[in-house]
Amino acid sequence: MSFADQKNGDTVPENSRSTPSLLARGSWAEVRRIADVLRQETIGGMLLLAGALVALVWANSPWSGRYHALTQLTVGPAALHLDLSLAAWASDGLLAIFFFVAGLELKREFVAGDLRDPRRAAVPVAAAVGGVIVPAVCYLLVNWDGATDGWAVPTATDIAFALAVLAVVGRSLPTALRTFLLTLAVVDDLLAIVIIAVFYTAHLAVLPLLAALIPLGLFTVLVQRRVRSWWLLLPLAAATWALVHASGVHATVAGVLLGFAVPVLTRAGDHSGPGLAEHFEHRFRPISAGVAVPVFALFSAGVTIGGLDGLGSALSDPAAIGIMLGLIVGKPVGVLAATWLTARFTRARIDAGLAWIDVAGLAVLAGIGFTVSLLIGELAFGIGGERDGHVKIAVLTGSLVAALLAAGVLRMRNRTYRLLHEAEQADRDGDEIPDVYQHAVRTREEPGPG
Repeated sequence: MSFADQKNGDTVPENSRSTPSLLARGSWAEVRRIADVLRQETIGGMLLLAGALVALVWANSPWSGRYHALTQLTVGPAALHLDLSLAAWASDGLLAIFFFVAGLELKREFVAGDLRDPRRAAVPVAAAVGGVIVPAVCYLLVNWDGATDGWAVPTATDIAFALAVLAVVGRSLPTALRTFLLTLAVVDDLLAIVIIAVFYTAHLAVLPLLAALIPLGLFTVLVQRRVRSWWLLLPLAAATWALVHASGVHATVAGVLLGFAVPVLTRAGDHSGPGLAEHFEHRFRPISAGVAVPVFALFSAGVTIGGLDGLGSALSDPAAIGIMLGLIVGKPVGVLAATWLTARFTRARIDAGLAWIDVAGLAVLAGIGFTVSLLIGELAFGIGGERDGHVKIAVLTGSLVAALLAAGVLRMRNRTYRLLHEAEQADRDGDEIPDVYQHAVRTREEPGPG
């Protein structure tokens, strides 16, 4: 199918193709949902960048002492071992909300989204796995006899930061590319949580972990019965979080478990509205994107650089070199190679109108590691140490370089897609659904011969 054919809406139905398609156009319902998610995450990305910038300026100003005093201010009940610094509350508490939303999103994608089809799911899942393995290898090649604990730092993609870049340079890029990036980042978050739980749990207390199953089980029973009362669910969620935190497992794992417990589908005959997972996602995504992640950036990104000499010293640390190599080189190579290998061994072809340079641009954009990378860096090297500062500088520098490189590629591709985007916006017959989606739906619904 030619570029002009797609522009005119003559899309070949997906089930009529002889070979599977990579990065195919999703259903119209899924496209609308993804568009809503992207708007919220993009705004969150802008707030994240603002929080990180404030932290950097403040930490390198004459008032830097006040910044560090604020991050180390301890609050919370000591009797429950929850007398934590504000920085710890941001990473352990607020990021649990972020991972709760990630759990909801991941479950919804594989239960009710377009990715319930294994053929669609294979590509972003493989890309996410490749985007974890190769950066880790890059890091270990530099630090094989040194700071090996930081191998997971360059493996995470920050979806809010990445979407903020897309919002600036890629407004006309196809929705399939944005969906691919979003899904890759969601799977990436799941892999990050597994890594945190397995490799960064230094001391495991079994009794609190087993006790966490009680409020988690009650929470699961209530949400499976479609209970939405916050005064019942919130105390159970808080108890689950506190017990997981006390067990030594990072408390953000509780957020993912709670997200997985929420049902996606409505009961048969229930026409009262969206499923409970979608309801919670609408409620908590603005809190996650607009509050939790930006506040975490404010408390975590403030590192004292110490001028050019200090910057040079930080970036000469092998751990910092490994992190930057993983983000700038390892992440794009891993994502692109895994996507190409999936296409090669499944004999799939990239969807009409798209090109491998688009995948390459997204692969470079996936090298923006911020929120989870900073979190893993703190777990690997501790908070407040010299190497912790070097890790933060490396994450910020690597993410900035990846963002600039991706912006160059995607801005070039954005010009190519602008005409197609304008044509699709004009391709309507009096309703809100573009004809290209209506054509695909009608084709699938038409009975076959005989």
